Amino acid sequence: MRHVFIIGSRGLPAKYGGFETFVDELVTNQKNKNIKYHVANLSDSENHTHFDYKGADVFNIKARNMGGAKVIFYDLDAIKYSLSLIGNENIEKPIFYILGNTIGAFISPVARKIHKAGGVLFVNPDGLEWRRSKWSYPIRKYLKYSERKMVEKADLIIADNQGIDDYLKEEYKPFMSQVIAYGTDISDQNKIATPWYREKDVVPDEYYLVVGRFVPENNYEVIIKSFMESTTTKDLVIITNYEQNNFYEELKQRTNFEQDERIKFVGTVYNKELLKNIRKNAHAYIHGHEVGGTNPGLLEALWSTELSLVLDVSFNRNVAQDSVLYWEKNKLTDLIHRADEISKYEKKAYGRKSCDIIIKNYTWEKIVSQYEELFTDES
Repeated sequence: MRHVFIIGSRGLPAKYGGFETFVDELVTNQKNKNIKYHVANLSDSENHTHFDYKGADVFNIKARNMGGAKVIFYDLDAIKYSLSLIGNENIEKPIFYILGNTIGAFISPVARKIHKAGGVLFVNPDGLEWRRSKWSYPIRKYLKYSERKMVEKADLIIADNQGIDDYLKEEYKPFMSQVIAYGTDISDQNKIATPWYREKDVVPDEYYLVVGRFVPENNYEVIIKSFMESTTTKDLVIITNYEQNNFYEELKQRTNFEQDERIKFVGTVYNKELLKNIRKNAHAYIHGHEVGGTNPGLLEALWSTELSLVLDVSFNRNVAQDSVLYWEKNKLTDLIHRADEISKYEKKAYGRKSCDIIIKNYTWEKIVSQYEELFTDES
C-alpha cells in the first residue's frame, strides 16, 4: 500500500476552488486500490479527528487564529500530525504531496523530517502566486522566496502546465519535474433556457461571456474597454464576485462602463449545471487570465463554449493550442468584430477542436490515471 499525504488544500468534500476540486476528483476517480490517500482538512472542529470520504482518510486540522499566516500554520500543523501518524502506524515510504508554495520559507526542516521518516516530498507550485497584484510587495517577496525554497527542497515538482515547468527551470537550478495537468468535467450538458436569462436580461447566443476571479491580472479593464470600443450589438456578461470589491469601483471610474448597457455584471453562479448552460449558450467566451498554469475556467470554456477568445500567453497556448482565437491587449476589439462575423461552420469547427483537446488531454480520468502511475512508481 502506498500512502499519500495531501497537504495544502482546504479539504474534503470540495467547497471552494482549484486545489479542493482537484483533490476531490483524485479521490472520486480512484482506480488503483493500492493507494491510500490521507487529506488534511481545515476545520474549526476538534483537532485530529478523522472521517472517511470516498475511501480517503480525511483528518481535521483546527485553524489557528493567526490572521494572514493561518494557512502557513495550517500546512505545518498538518505535516507535523501526518509525521506522527506515520510513526505510530509504521507507514513505510509515504509520499507528501504539498499543494502550493506557502510554507516554502519553512520547508528545509520539514523536508529533513519527511526524508528521515523514509518519505518523499512532491510539490505542486500552483500558478506563480507571487505575481498576483492582490498581494502587497512584502508578501510577493515572501512568496517568491518560498517558491525558490520549494523547488530546492522538493524531490519532485509537479507542474499543471508546461509553461510553469519551463519558467521554473529557467529561473532555478535543474530539478526533477513532471507535468500533469488539471482536469475538467465532461458530463453531458443541455443547451436549454432557464429563468436565469430572464432575471439577468440576457438572450441566449447574444452575449460574450467572462467568468473568473475579480482581480486585475485577469485583465477585466482591457476586456471592458475593448468591448466598449467595439460595434457589436451583443452583450458582455461578466460572472464574478464583484460585490463590495474596491476594484469594481476603480473600474467604474476608469472605464465608465455603467454608461454602456451592453456591459452586464451579473454576480456569481455557484450552480455547476447552470454555469455549464450559460457557457453553452454564449456566442463566445473571453479569457483574459495572465497569471497561472492550466486554468480550470479555460478548460470549462473549451468543453462547453464553441468559440473562445483567449489572451495570448504561453500558459493559455499550451492548453488551447489551435482551437481558439488569440488576442493581444491592444487588439481585442478587432477580434470581437471578427468573432461577430464568424460563420456557424467555422465556429463549430473551433468547438470540435477544443472538445477534442479536452477529451485527449484534460479528462479527470486521464489526469487521475497519471497521478496513480506516479504515486505507485517505486523509482
